[in-house]
Amino acid sequence: MTELTSKVDIEARKKAAEILRQKFLKLKEAIDQGEPPIMEIPKRTLSNTIYDENKKLLLLGSAKLKRNFLDLNEAKRFMQTTLMASIIYDALINNEYPTIRDLYYRGKHSIVIKDPSGKTHEENTWDEQKESDSVIVDIEVFTSLLREDMLILSKEKGKVVGDMRIRSGNDVIDLSKLGHGAYSIEPTPDLIDFIDINAEFVLVVEKDAVFQQLHRVGFWKKYKAILVTSAGQPDRATRRFVRRLNEELKLPVYILTDADPYGWYIYSVFRIGSINLSYESERLATPNARFLGVSMVDIFGDGKKKAYLTEQERRNFIIKAKDADIKRAQEIMNYPWFKSESWKKEIDIFLKKKAKLEIEAMASKGLQFLAFTYIPDKINNGDYII
Repeated sequence: MTELTSKVDIEARKKAAEILRQKFLKLKEAIDQGEPPIMEIPKRTLSNTIYDENKKLLLLGSAKLKRNFLDLNEAKRFMQTTLMASIIYDALINNEYPTIRDLYYRGKHSIVIKDPSGKTHEENTWDEQKESDSVIVDIEVFTSLLREDMLILSKEKGKVVGDMRIRSGNDVIDLSKLGHGAYSIEPTPDLIDFIDINAEFVLVVEKDAVFQQLHRVGFWKKYKAILVTSAGQPDRATRRFVRRLNEELKLPVYILTDADPYGWYIYSVFRIGSINLSYESERLATPNARFLGVSMVDIFGDGKKKAYLTEQERRNFIIKAKDADIKRAQEIMNYPWFKSESWKKEIDIFLKKKAKLEIEAMASKGLQFLAFTYIPDKINNGDYII
């Protein structure tokens, strides 16, 4: 270890390396006892993904698959898993920070296999990165270690700004003193220490451009907010960071997206989790998150509530929904967590009007309106959807 490496990183890699070693050591012990080495891994399939009504999360079910080294149908995947685990373990004990792309290249090579007749064949460990990526996920599920726990890095995507001090590595960073910029949420968000914070809620904004406008106009200063952007579909680090803000600091979380099925799904990923990453939902999803808008009712009204946009503004700002938007809305309406009366109303209005609206339209009505009327009014009035 170098003197420059933070103590947090050192402890994290020691813990991950030991868990990996112990988990795979059991396979060696089985071989030593003359038994076939078998991995039991929870099935990462749609049929084994359940919506837990009590926890309000998408979770993996109890079904497992047995990966037996002596089964010809499973031998290659077994080998890929142990190969990847050894590469990750070496990186941990050698104080390295590989990316998932690095791991793909480190393990990619050909091996020579001899069949019973004596004929030799060449077999690639994996041909494409999606193969090695899938193996990494298998290791996560098998060991209950997230790739972030194993210090596997990914591209930073989410950003955050607010009146808050954090410790990252050996440095203390003041998120209120970043000028017009923002802190890029690091790919290992569990290694961040929250030192102190002066905020009353978290606002997650789908669009980076809107996040930047709200930042520059001083929204987070005026309303004591932690302002976060996922820059579209949220990555794992952003989701985990938001979960920690809610769970550890007890800050309410509001989600601001476009008024369309894809914006609704982004909210859903933050709140419920995603089908592909259901094995991580209990650490990544924030079941207390609330959908602030932009909602269909905000655009068109509903008889009880007046719309935020005039008829002329609607003509200027709304966009005709595409067939793909309508298909996505029809899919979403079948998800259990979109069956509340409020969500039924939202989806019904969308399917009836066949129109959508982007957050930028509210900013086009006036950035001052978006920052200092629309968002605070909805929060103060409890005008959100869950």
